[in-house]
Amino acid sequence: MAAAPQPVYWLGNDTLRVSAALFAENRGRLCRGLKAKDGVESKSVVVLQGGEQKQRYCTDTDVVFRQESFFHWAFGVTEPDCYGAIDVDSGKSILFVPKLPESYATWMGEIFPKEHFMAKYAVDEVQYTCDRGQNTDSGSICREASFEGISRFKVNNTLLHPVIVECRLVKTDMELEVLRYTNRISSEAHKMIMKHVKPGQKEYEMESLFQHYCYNKGGMRHTSYTCICGTGNNSSILHYGHAGAPNDKQIEDGDMCLFDMGGEYYCYSSDITCSFPANGKFTPNQRAIYEAVLKSSRTVMAAIKPGVKWSEMHRLADRVHLEELVKMGILHGSVEDMLKVHLGSIFMPHGLGHLLGIDVHDVGGYPEGVERIDEPGLRSLRMGRPVQERMVLTVEPGIYFINHLLDQALANPAQSCFINNQVLARFRGFGGVRIEDDIAVTASGVELLTCVPRTVEEIEAFMADSAKPFSPVV
Repeated sequence: MAAAPQPVYWLGNDTLRVSAALFAENRGRLCRGLKAKDGVESKSVVVLQGGEQKQRYCTDTDVVFRQESFFHWAFGVTEPDCYGAIDVDSGKSILFVPKLPESYATWMGEIFPKEHFMAKYAVDEVQYTCDRGQNTDSGSICREASFEGISRFKVNNTLLHPVIVECRLVKTDMELEVLRYTNRISSEAHKMIMKHVKPGQKEYEMESLFQHYCYNKGGMRHTSYTCICGTGNNSSILHYGHAGAPNDKQIEDGDMCLFDMGGEYYCYSSDITCSFPANGKFTPNQRAIYEAVLKSSRTVMAAIKPGVKWSEMHRLADRVHLEELVKMGILHGSVEDMLKVHLGSIFMPHGLGHLLGIDVHDVGGYPEGVERIDEPGLRSLRMGRPVQERMVLTVEPGIYFINHLLDQALANPAQSCFINNQVLARFRGFGGVRIEDDIAVTASGVELLTCVPRTVEEIEAFMADSAKPFSPVV
């Protein structure tokens, strides 16, 4: 008799169907990884605590819930205040859900029995949290599961983290399918922005349009991070869009736009940056900087394959940038000597890219024994390990004209000797260009997940066609 089909997460219309088998496979990978690790005893149980519903400060206003990432990876549960347990020997999965008061039905909706959650998430058993008797690279510490009675168990909180991180590092076929989807929808949203942007609009209008498209067409209630909609000089602010600079400038004719935005579906992220002129036509200076960054992006992507060092890919991007800045006359002299004094970090102070998955800056970039390289630019690199097949990464080179970094370089004789200040002065206030694509590493190279116009000619032709209605690829 054939096995019953796995339940799916689906928001209707053209949104992606994601099978609960994705999370069952993840749990199986975790159990196999733990069994292979010294120090994991028989009859061990993994306990993960899901995210908690939070309120805004001291009010009773709920913050829109998003599941904790490790718990989502293992169970795919959308509800808050849950726990999950996995028997390492057998692979049996137990989901613990809150036992809700009767008043919940009045204010929040139907109270479902345990059988509902068993069927919804294809776990082996469901219990109430009040009944249980059994039981990242950002610099933040992952919170350990905690509940009344945990002191009665022999607890080891050091063995699980490195194993589950290594599991999350490489993506399964089903995970890759979700990441392809998030990239497709987010790419189409970026293209829609390119069709609609006009001088005179506000940056936040572009943020709003992006979010609307992702939610309306893709079922993406969340974005992967705070949207960055920098125009003019704001495009040189690497994490623009935060509360102190909330995408509130008016877009002006002649501005360069740098829009870094990604939608998230069922907790899986995308991270895409498009740079283009607000009026649809590149000036000579804009074209020169843009094509330098595009050359860097394409050179790096052609070089990526399993085994290459990610730090060397960053250095390759730096080299291409410096070579192109020499051609423009902004710099002069030996590129080799420029690299020795880290001149590339003046124009690209951030890292080349990062791991991507359930978190936009996904886990696993610096496992035990891998240290950050303490050099300008490279110390900001979010991954220090060699590239592996089935990693999903961002490739996001950029060239920026950041006044205080330029002033520091001009005040440093080791760097100022390479700078033609008269030519550089023309680019003060230019802002910056970043081109960010998401890739999946294959056995021989990369699969490009992002699909947006990239060459100057493609962008200008696409934006010139803005009078025609936008028809996304489905």
